[in-house]
Amino acid sequence: MNDFKRQALSLAKELPEQDLTTPQWLQNLRERGSQRFQAVDWPSRRTESWKYTSLAALGKVASFGAANQGDPASFPVDAWIDADAYRLVITDGVIDTAACGELPAALTLFADADDAQSKIIEAHLGRLADSEQHLFAAMSEALLQQGVLLHVAAGVKLDKPLYLVNRISETAAPLVNTRLLVVLEQGAEAEVVEHYATATDATKGFVNAQTEVVIGDNARFKHYRLNLEGEAIHHVGGVFVELNRDANFDGFAIAKGAELIRIDYGLMHRGAGAHVELNGVYLPRNKQLVDYHTNVQHCVPHCTTNEVFRGIIGDRARAVFNGRIHIHKDAQKTLAQLSNKNLLTSNKAEIDTKPELEIYADDVRCAHGATVSQINDDALYYLQARGVDKDQARIMLSFGFINELIQQLENQAVLGYLLPELAHQFGRDVDLLLFDGDDLDSI
Repeated sequence: MNDFKRQALSLAKELPEQDLTTPQWLQNLRERGSQRFQAVDWPSRRTESWKYTSLAALGKVASFGAANQGDPASFPVDAWIDADAYRLVITDGVIDTAACGELPAALTLFADADDAQSKIIEAHLGRLADSEQHLFAAMSEALLQQGVLLHVAAGVKLDKPLYLVNRISETAAPLVNTRLLVVLEQGAEAEVVEHYATATDATKGFVNAQTEVVIGDNARFKHYRLNLEGEAIHHVGGVFVELNRDANFDGFAIAKGAELIRIDYGLMHRGAGAHVELNGVYLPRNKQLVDYHTNVQHCVPHCTTNEVFRGIIGDRARAVFNGRIHIHKDAQKTLAQLSNKNLLTSNKAEIDTKPELEIYADDVRCAHGATVSQINDDALYYLQARGVDKDQARIMLSFGFINELIQQLENQAVLGYLLPELAHQFGRDVDLLLFDGDDLDSI
């Protein structure tokens, strides 16, 4: 057993024992998680799902401590998204009640759940994020202390998005464990923005953030996951979604900044007529590593999936993308598309991409593909010939590569926040990010 697992299990043992404030279902979940986390081998290069992402350095880390809320003042005001939304703030793994705004009645902290809410949590928590298959889902169960339930009743639309801010202050180096459970009943609608941030690039910590979403019949869920952390953060997380009849999931993910980001998406079509729209952008630089693993399961007929991920990898950074679509034998009339395109802006940058289709039905329309390229010299010359500086031309072409996905964002507050963030990363004016690389003919 390596130092990381040993410390995580030690922290799990320090959690409060069964008492009047700790429900039995939570205690059972912790015990199950500890047993599974202890039993599962640490991933190595021989572990298929971790083949291109080494956790050797993480396994030697023994300096993370238990979550203990640090200094909220270390976050400048402009580090938050200015949105008309319900705001829930978690600082260093602890609910920061002073920083939270008004919260909807549909939201409940696990610790405050009544009997009916506890039954919902017990019925769904840990069912989609399978702790037998996902090492860090098991770790999440073992360390589970605080969690958030968003339960939207049948036919109800959440009037404002839920803005969930997970931040690590510069005064701590915690092992942060967060859990979000979303349950939408029939015909319900909700939107959630998960924003992960740090006070500075030097802020240290490990984040394990697992999200489970149950979308009922004819319900709609829009989800943003923004991983915008500092250089010293290790972040492992997952988004696991179950779609029932005519359900709709619209997701967007972006990752940049952290030393290691590994996100698993597991989406399962359980009811006919369900639709998944999943877009993602990753922008590692320096020596950062971003790893997205997606797995879409079509279990029933007449469902659709459209998945698009694009990456810009610079300096000595690495990216991994493994997208899998599994069409079960009964999933006739499926329509599924998967696209992964990557742009390398350095000769030392690297991408490992592996799109997969596994089809057992014979009446389907499916397509998948991946590309890896560098900036086109002809396009670069074309812009320079029209008076555009070479460095600016490279930025325009680079962001034209992802601008289509960025500009599709319906949440204008998220869009308005991301554009300056992206401009700052590359040291360029935000106007350059509005150029579409497909529009060279219009210049």
